[in-house]
Amino acid sequence: MSSPSQYRQLFDLTGRTAIVTGGSGILGRHFCRALAEFGAAVAVVDLEEAQASEFAAELSAECGVSCLGIGCDVSDPASVNAMVERVQAELGEVRILHNNAATKSSDLNAFFERFEHYSHETWREVMAVNLDGMFLVARAVGARMAAHGLGGSIIQTASIYGVLAPDQRIYEGSWYLDREINTPAVYTTSKAAVIGLTRHLATYWAEKGIRVNSLTPAGMESGQNTTFKERYSARVPLGRMGQPAELVGALVFLASDASSYMTGQNLIVDGGLSAW
Repeated sequence: MSSPSQYRQLFDLTGRTAIVTGGSGILGRHFCRALAEFGAAVAVVDLEEAQASEFAAELSAECGVSCLGIGCDVSDPASVNAMVERVQAELGEVRILHNNAATKSSDLNAFFERFEHYSHETWREVMAVNLDGMFLVARAVGARMAAHGLGGSIIQTASIYGVLAPDQRIYEGSWYLDREINTPAVYTTSKAAVIGLTRHLATYWAEKGIRVNSLTPAGMESGQNTTFKERYSARVPLGRMGQPAELVGALVFLASDASSYMTGQNLIVDGGLSAW
């Protein structure tokens, strides 16, 4: 008969090195902290190295594990390769990759523009991070995982709008960051592509013991106005938006041996939205 500790150990990440892109963002901070609390050495990767380094130092002190903050533009192959080499040199072989970085572009007005007037430049800027960045980081890390024969877990953050089309009706009167918002086609398209990339890589690297899964959050509460929160929550069986901390259990599960027979899947955390 198995002891309770045997199952607890399935979630233990002690001795493993993890990379989290977008690591100092709204969701990324929760993801990095969870991995560190379960014992992983964490590379906090973000565009701004100073911010990533400050948070990594905080994690190291609080969780008692080695953490490293690195600046990286995930849309730039040279930047990605340099980042992965530095993580390997300072923290060891990577066993966990959370491909999490995403962007709303450098111009929020352009990002939220109506489809009929959407610029190709903004479309390409978003795709360069949300999709090209996923490809570049997965390629750089996965190639090393495959070469060293240690296996590993790759988790890629998608979105409920990569699974379902956004309900345009909830956006009338909805504001975020002092501006009227919507979900543009570039976002839904990029996140649907992430799920497709996940399935492809899961079958491609399975023989190397590398598992690849998507983590799909629905709407997370992060400063939207009351109108948006009420309209969105009315669409959700649990009757509310999610909190970023409610995603970390799913992440730790996918990163750990607790999900050792799971690959090519899309784990949805959405309060039941996709069940309607």
